[in-house]
Amino acid sequence: YFDQVMREQFLPSARVQFLPMSNYLGDGQIESLFSGEITTLSVGKIVDATYMNVTVPSMRSPPFEVDASVSCVPLNELPKKAVHGSGFVVVGAGKTGFDACLFLLNHGVDPDRITWIMPRDAWLLDRASIQALDLFEAGVLTWFSDTFEAIAAADSVADMFLKIEACGQLMRFDPTITPSMYRCCTVTRAELEELRRIGNVVRQGRVRRIESDRVVLDDGELSFAPDTLFIDCTADGLERRAARPVFDDGRITLQAVRTCQQVFSAAFIGHVEAAYADEAIKNELCVPVPHPDTDIDFMTNVLADLANAARWSEDEALVEWMINSRLDGFSQPGDPTAAELALREKIAQNGGVVAEKLQQFLSDTAERPAN
Repeated sequence: YFDQVMREQFLPSARVQFLPMSNYLGDGQIESLFSGEITTLSVGKIVDATYMNVTVPSMRSPPFEVDASVSCVPLNELPKKAVHGSGFVVVGAGKTGFDACLFLLNHGVDPDRITWIMPRDAWLLDRASIQALDLFEAGVLTWFSDTFEAIAAADSVADMFLKIEACGQLMRFDPTITPSMYRCCTVTRAELEELRRIGNVVRQGRVRRIESDRVVLDDGELSFAPDTLFIDCTADGLERRAARPVFDDGRITLQAVRTCQQVFSAAFIGHVEAAYADEAIKNELCVPVPHPDTDIDFMTNVLADLANAARWSEDEALVEWMINSRLDGFSQPGDPTAAELALREKIAQNGGVVAEKLQQFLSDTAERPAN
């Protein structure tokens, strides 16, 4: 897809120069990895798409020691390495870990042959509420309406999560364990039921070392057979990084301006760059929303999204752009239905109370140790 867009749309426009397999050296200089040739470009602004540091397991070695005798692969290698051995150990409880487990189960692996090392349990999003289908807007509006109503009625952080879970807008793998992680991980209810077939779930912290016959974790050890395949799913794909100004002295640093909506955020930043001249206003409109990591981040992100949405709503031209942007699931062209108007009204009614409640809850958790 990206190759098609580049070669059939961007390059024929004569507005784009493509320099793949190169390093950017700074000051408009680009070095070819193959020839070493330096190309100097006259650029007005640099768009830095590297700051968020997206990493997947196949891009680096495991973050723990692995003996040479142990077979440990990233998820990408699983189809090549899967054999009828003693079993599989999935390391990591994020979305990649979910995908690895589902891949094995979908290919007929007995759940008893799978061990899942889960350092932290996570609050999960039901994909049916947020995926981009024809009913996307109704789904998202329902999510916010139900979630805001639950927050407004809650009397503590724990009660808040239970109420959001009760209305179906957050889920968890094990109903008996309170999650400490939230990373916008999405699953379907059918996938979650399938994952719950795995009974060998190890909650003893992170892996520190994999030796020839055992795994050393923060809080214990795990023995395994010699022909066990380990699947590394531990990379921090959505790393939580300190926010920096999006617009700063000729550099545009791409970051999310809506929780876990990187594509919409990039389009939004591009529009703001093209439509506004004042850098202070640009940064006012593009306040970064750092990627969430813990359950507490769920609250900080909802607050950040509320603040950004309030600022955007003050700009009629910006609202018009979002209405016509297919990447914005909250405001689509055309007349809203009566049901959609009712949901929007409920969200607006609860917005102020939600902000107050979340600020109170964050104050209550300020002294809680980090996960």
